[in-house]
This record gives sequence, structure tokens and C-alpha cells, in this order.
Amino acid sequence: MLGGIFPTIGDGAHHAGPAVVLAFLISGVVCACVAFCYAEFSSMVPVAGSAYTYAYATLGEIVAWIIGWDLILEYGVSAAPVASSWSSYMQGLLATVGVHLPDWAVTANLNGWHSQVDLLAALIVVAISVLLSIGIKESSRVNVAFVVVQVVTMIVFLVAVAPHMHASNFVPFSPMGWQGIGASTALVFFAYIGFDTVTVASEEAHRPERDVPIGILLSLAIGTVLYIALTFVTVGALSWTKLSAGAAMLDAVHAATHNATLEWIVGIGGVAGNTTVMLTSLLGQARIFYVMARDRMLPPAVARVHSRFRTPMRMTLITGGIVAVLAAIVPLDFLLKLVNIGTLSAFTIVCVGVLLLRIYRPDAKRPYKAPLGIFFPALGALSCLTTMIYLGGPTWIRFIVWFVVGVVFYAMYGYWHSRLRTGVAPTN
Repeated sequence: MLGGIFPTIGDGAHHAGPAVVLAFLISGVVCACVAFCYAEFSSMVPVAGSAYTYAYATLGEIVAWIIGWDLILEYGVSAAPVASSWSSYMQGLLATVGVHLPDWAVTANLNGWHSQVDLLAALIVVAISVLLSIGIKESSRVNVAFVVVQVVTMIVFLVAVAPHMHASNFVPFSPMGWQGIGASTALVFFAYIGFDTVTVASEEAHRPERDVPIGILLSLAIGTVLYIALTFVTVGALSWTKLSAGAAMLDAVHAATHNATLEWIVGIGGVAGNTTVMLTSLLGQARIFYVMARDRMLPPAVARVHSRFRTPMRMTLITGGIVAVLAAIVPLDFLLKLVNIGTLSAFTIVCVGVLLLRIYRPDAKRPYKAPLGIFFPALGALSCLTTMIYLGGPTWIRFIVWFVVGVVFYAMYGYWHSRLRTGVAPTN
């Protein structure tokens, strides 16, 4: 989850100015409401599949399909904007030693004959897909190492850059007003979506009814504090007008210290942080495909596990290939909005689902129960819908098209082949 900060500070600041700090706080509050709902859902249905499985077990097949289709945007496509940020940080590191990529290979911009492709972004997605295909133990070791690196980097950044902050960089605090803050909130929301990835690995937890809720809430709390601190220092050290979209922290440390060693530390942290997000996102997507295919909502071939590596190798590589193309040709801002609207819609359904279960199945076993009755489910659904409004008309149109494609696929395949209608037992 923590790596989600790297691709969002600059883009969020471009929409809200210094008030991007407030946008991160608002997004954290929205996610807190959703986190309570996820924690309750995960304790009721402690199996892999995240919100898809919870909906399937409690709300029915159609709702589960809608969430699963939305989660493809959250888990699969979300690796693309992170790959774009990874490329920005890597290009920054290469520039310090005099290595510069050609113009056609540095920025994703599909525009007729003058198109540019982000070559590094595409290559890192392919590399991570191959790593995930080899096995979860190998990818887990890499992920743990990179998480340690990025946390150390964040602490170094805060200590080194905080003394160079200037109050003038916060004036005016909100140059675009509440409209800008809302638009920024809808973008930086991307930084938080990793908290629900904890639920994808529920079957691998020793005590999922206890461990998963703790993992969700603790990761969100730590992330919110770090995000606000990092954003505050970044904007304070360098005017928001000078921050790049994909590597704002690297810009800030360069402007504040002009210290090559610190730039390398922050650059490596950005590379490591973005790598962890891509690992968990693509891992989550492979598992979502697996459980949907296990329920016969997708063709059985999607759930096929490699005989040697014991991973869904085929779908991992196919997903990685598609995401690599998106990362190569689609701009960062476009990708962030597309991922966020899919994620927010899934989160809305989760909150509504918990709310309905509280009303219609009050006696259901809940090892963990969100506090304050229906307050958090209701507030979570409302806040997610409100945030979605700020993503703009074009993003809504793309999302509606995606939704219609999903409905058509369900009507043509999922409805007729699902376990509920064929009686086929799930396979592991």
C-alpha cells in the first residue's frame, strides 16, 4: 500500500495546490469507513477473493460479478500508473549518472504519428509478472525487502527535507478552491487502495478472522500518517507548480538539498515503493481471476495452475502483458482516474453490502463487527459516491462502457456457466 504515495503527490498537487495535504486527509477518512466494512466482511468470510468472495457468499452472484469486474480495474490496471511513476524515478536516477533515454521512450502519450511510449514502465511490468509467475514465496521475499527500503527512504526524506520547508510554498493554500480539493481527493485516493489487498491472501493467514481485520486497519492508520507527513514536507520544500506528476519527492529533495546521495536514496525508495505496489496489485489480480474462474464466472482455463510453479502462470502473464501496454502508452492522470472509479464503485458496494447485512441478517456470525452500528457503512458508501463525482464526465463514460462490457460478458458466459446453475463443485 505505502508505495501508492509516489505516483500521487505531484498529480494531486496539480489539482489542489498545497491543499493536496487536505486531500490526503479526506481520502484517509473515506478509506477508514471502508476499512471497517472490509474488516467486518473479511471476518465473516475468511477466504481468498477479497470483496468478490464476500459478496458472492452474502449478497449473491450478480453483485459478486459486478464487484469482481470492478476489481479488475483496481488490481490489474492499477499497476500501470505505478509503473509510470517507477519509470519517472528510475529516469531520475539514470539522469544523475548521465544516462538519458530517447524522447520517444520516456513518456506515455498516444497521439497519432507523434506517439511516445514509456519503455521502462512496460519493461518493469513484464519483469514483475514473470516474478509472480515463478511463485508467491519468491515474490514475497522481494516485496518484504522493498517495503523495508521504502520505509527507511521515507524516514530519511522527512528528516533531510523538513528543515528546508518554506511557509511561502503554502500560500495560497487552496488556489483551486473546494473543487480542486475534491478533484485532488479523487486522484490521491489511489494511494490508499492497497489496504484491501490484505484480504486477497486470507486463505494463507493463520487466523484470518483476527489477523485480516488487524492488517487492514493497522496498514491504513500507518499509511495515512506517513502520507500526510510526506506530502506536507514535499509541498513545503518545493512549490507545487514545480512538482512533476510521477516523481514529486525526488523533485523536492533535489531542490531542497542538492545532495546527490540523498537523491539516490529517495530515488531508490521510489523505485522500491512502486515495485511493491505492482507486486501486490498483480498478485491480487491473479487471485481474483482464480476465484472467479473457480466459481465458473470465468472460463476454467483462467484458474489453471502451472504444474511446476503452482501459480496461475498463464493469467498472470496475460494480465501483465495488457498492463504493460497500458503503462507504455496511457498518461498517468488518465490511468489514476480509471483505476479510482473502479475501486470506489467496488468500495461503495462493499459498504452497502455490510449495511444491508446489518439490517436483514443481524444475527449472522461476525467475529469482527464495525463500531457505531450502521454509521461507518452508511458514511463509507456516501463518501465513496461523492468522491467518484469529482472524477469527471469522461472518466464516468469510460467506466460505464467498462460496466456494459462486463454485463454483456456475464449475460453470455457467467450466467450460464456459474456453479449456482450448473452445480459444478469448485476446484482448488
